[in-house]
Amino acid sequence: MKSKSILNGTICKSLSLTALLLLSLSLSAQKAFERKFSSMVKTSLNAYSFNEMLSNHIKGKPNGMTLFELLDFTAQNNFDAIDITGYFFPSYPQVPTDQEINDVKKRAFELGLDISGTGIKNDFANPDPAKRAADVKLAKQWIDVAVKLGAPVIRVFAGEIPKGYENKRNEVATYMAECLKECAAYGKLRGVLVGVQNHGDFLQTGDQAIDMVKRVNSEWFGLIVDTGKFLTPDPYVDVAKTLPYAVNLQIKESPVGPGSSVKTDLPRLMKIIKNSGYRGYLPIETLQYKGTPRPGDVPYEPLKVIPIFFKELKSAIQNEYK
Repeated sequence: MKSKSILNGTICKSLSLTALLLLSLSLSAQKAFERKFSSMVKTSLNAYSFNEMLSNHIKGKPNGMTLFELLDFTAQNNFDAIDITGYFFPSYPQVPTDQEINDVKKRAFELGLDISGTGIKNDFANPDPAKRAADVKLAKQWIDVAVKLGAPVIRVFAGEIPKGYENKRNEVATYMAECLKECAAYGKLRGVLVGVQNHGDFLQTGDQAIDMVKRVNSEWFGLIVDTGKFLTPDPYVDVAKTLPYAVNLQIKESPVGPGSSVKTDLPRLMKIIKNSGYRGYLPIETLQYKGTPRPGDVPYEPLKVIPIFFKELKSAIQNEYK
């Protein structure tokens, strides 16, 4: 009886310790960003909107555009800022020289443009630890570039669900979170926020995105809320759910992907953003439809598309924030 009593006491202590540990983890889990004041937004242009033209210039092809011409276009259209995606520096994935960075930074300042962020290509869903480690190293190198640019946020991706891992979500999420934790720790050291973008890949829903934020559990980590990449019945619900964890956004023309006839309900979206208390940039990103051409399709012309979409966004902002 005595040994049974001792055993029961040991079990109870173990259960108590487990309960305390779970409570501690719950209390320390990443919380939403504190929004002390009412919502305030600024506009930005994501360089990826000119992906083909910027890439053409780097490759020496016709119909190209330089980063400096993009900066001029952004200023001429009265954006507040620009998001300079890293792979439009000719040296990418190698970091640009300090002179290249400084020239871009100086031109942006002269044009009255903030640099709202930058971003890289990476895959933290890859089962190969060596490849994940290489992408963590890449992220750290470009965090240093963000410091030099004066960009407060760097955008990273989760990556596609690996083949054969469709039913191993927790395993992938666990090693992905470790990569993101390392990036966030370096971001904290260098003063740059790290944001992971929901991209219809491993992160397809608001709940999945928030779960990753809580796994990483860093005040220097959050979400890049992509309004066109939640693969759910009502993406606006997911946008509203994730905005408390947002460090930046991507405003898309459609909530269900490029080429869709379903247009983003900008008045509804602005109301959601304002109600969330979000304060920060609203970068727009227009995209070329890459599927099989359909009847009625017209060539994607960012020089024409962006001013139209930007005008619609500004109207929605003015009506909501008046």
